[in-house]
Amino acid sequence: MTASFRQPRARRRLLTGIAAVGAWTVAMTGLAPAASADGIQSQEWHLKAMQAEKVWKVSTGKGVKVAVIDTGVDPSTRSLQGRVLPGKDVSGAPGDETRDDDGHGTTMAELIAGSGEGGTLKGLAPDAKIIPIRTNLEGMKGADKEKEHLGEAIRAAADSDAQIINMSLGGTNPHPSIANAVRYAVKKGKLLFAGAGNDAQKGNRESYPAAYPDVVAVASTNKAGKVAEYSSYGQHTVLSGASAGLPAWCDGEKKRYCRGGGTSSAAAVVSASAALIWSHHPDWTSNQVLRVMIKTAGLKGDEPSKYVGYGEVRPRMNLVEGEGDPGDPDISPLTGERTLHTKPSKSKESSSQAKGSGKGDSNKEAAPDKVKVADSKSKGEDSSWLLPGVGIGAGVIILAGCGFAAVRLRRN
Repeated sequence: MTASFRQPRARRRLLTGIAAVGAWTVAMTGLAPAASADGIQSQEWHLKAMQAEKVWKVSTGKGVKVAVIDTGVDPSTRSLQGRVLPGKDVSGAPGDETRDDDGHGTTMAELIAGSGEGGTLKGLAPDAKIIPIRTNLEGMKGADKEKEHLGEAIRAAADSDAQIINMSLGGTNPHPSIANAVRYAVKKGKLLFAGAGNDAQKGNRESYPAAYPDVVAVASTNKAGKVAEYSSYGQHTVLSGASAGLPAWCDGEKKRYCRGGGTSSAAAVVSASAALIWSHHPDWTSNQVLRVMIKTAGLKGDEPSKYVGYGEVRPRMNLVEGEGDPGDPDISPLTGERTLHTKPSKSKESSSQAKGSGKGDSNKEAAPDKVKVADSKSKGEDSSWLLPGVGIGAGVIILAGCGFAAVRLRRN
């Protein structure tokens, strides 16, 4: 195993001797036509549920940059004008990081930092800035499928000015280069969020990069505050975000919105929540921001649930109510490991809060309503998510002479 960082015993599934490469995918639930543009913001039910108007009086995400690793981000949409900074394209596809032939990456950027101008999506952190990192995702025309690109994308995001890295994507085969890139980003003080996956009813396999212990795996919840039936779950789940049914661009033409959601949107909402908190506490480290997010999340009790983690993110509890102790700036609340060196070393934080602890499995409460989830007994051999209505192709590529198995990364 070439990955260098610690993983909980129950999840040490990195491939040994075989590297997994190929096109990864982004995952969103099946799209259906949404209402007219004038009614789009009325469908962003999460803003009201999270009391965004109160939160925006304290913080709008100003000064925080979020790297969006995805299908690209189109800066010309009315919602994103003036909000997208130069990024990087590692996909090998025609164009650059501002070309989004799918619409997924642009949707995630708008959910994070959109202005809402002209009836477009209003982001939860409307004054944050977006740094687009385009990577190789399933269905991208002309993308380089003979190389693993996500690790390179994560490193590019880590080397940028972004404090937060949003990855609304995933696949079921890990790769050492991705694991190493995650570790690299964490040591540089970045906060990484990834969709947990939409596979709960199709085998519920672990999704990477969400399953890595240094990445915050994000589940999806609905209007009732319950885990969405499609939301993948497991010991690695850390937080959840309101997302089921939120609007999304229907396609790369970006002429109209459709009904979207999925853990892709949940990750974007959680990334935006982090931006709000970090903007208000600019001197905090990534560990402190995340620790406060965990401590102020909606699940009752101290033990995480494998369905919603510590519950739905509630930035209001810190920004408006003043709750949440940031704790040690150098110790990760996920692993209990020292990831930063801003002060002299002290004893490690208790690992009882580390994800992958195996505790809280029976706790299916998602503040305040009980969680309902459809657990699948499927034993299908497909190693990625096949999402209804998305219409994404799924080809497997075998690299000649390399003996590498392909892995597909999809939208979450």
